[in-house]
Amino acid sequence: MKMGSAVLAIAMLCLALPRAALCQKAPVETPAPVPAPAPAPHHVNLTDLLSLAGPYGTFLDYLTRTDVIRTFQSQANVTDQGVTIFAPEDSAFAAVEKAALSNLTADQLRSLMLCHAMPRYYPLSAFSVLAASSPVSTFAGGQCAVNVTDAAGTIHVMLGWAKAKLVSSVYSSAPVAVYALDRVLLPEQVFPTEPTVAPVPAPAPAPAAHGANATDGAPDADEHGVKSLSCRVGAVRVLVGHLALMVFGFLMM
Repeated sequence: MKMGSAVLAIAMLCLALPRAALCQKAPVETPAPVPAPAPAPHHVNLTDLLSLAGPYGTFLDYLTRTDVIRTFQSQANVTDQGVTIFAPEDSAFAAVEKAALSNLTADQLRSLMLCHAMPRYYPLSAFSVLAASSPVSTFAGGQCAVNVTDAAGTIHVMLGWAKAKLVSSVYSSAPVAVYALDRVLLPEQVFPTEPTVAPVPAPAPAPAAHGANATDGAPDADEHGVKSLSCRVGAVRVLVGHLALMVFGFLMM
């Protein structure tokens, strides 16, 4: 009897429950959104950069001939390290004796090109640190390490027989930096004796300014000197003329 009452009570309870409660399903979990893939890094084309940036045709020709451009490009694509390239201008190569470059073997020319880059990206702001930690290894290794100096913002890169001045920043955005040099770096491992290099022409002097007391239309010191000399010469001529007349008059008496 008790069992029957219990069953009846359970049946009545089920009928009393709302229909929605009986039909409710277990919640379905929404899958987390898949993050979009990171965009591929932008790789700078060094060949295009050096072709369009300015007077670096000779440097680019040597990089291409030795296949060093491929080494630099591969390093440029490694964004966690990058590359810093020192690009001598065409005038810098023209200043080096032609025989010194034309007589290099393929291996020597390749080593020369490898000495013109470091396997790491360095912005201009890092050159004071490089100056303190010089010498700095290049792609050619420790045998072609460069010494960097930074004196009040004037940066020089020294290697072997050459002391080159960094004249401009051609491109600097991680992971690639390209800086222009006014000299070709000349490592002693490639050039056992110092090659002949034409001197860098000095900039034309600025025109001299007149003194603070000079006035418009006033003759300068040189002009005064010329006029004074002319006056003295004229006075002598007049005196000589008078003396000649006196002597001629005395003879006629």
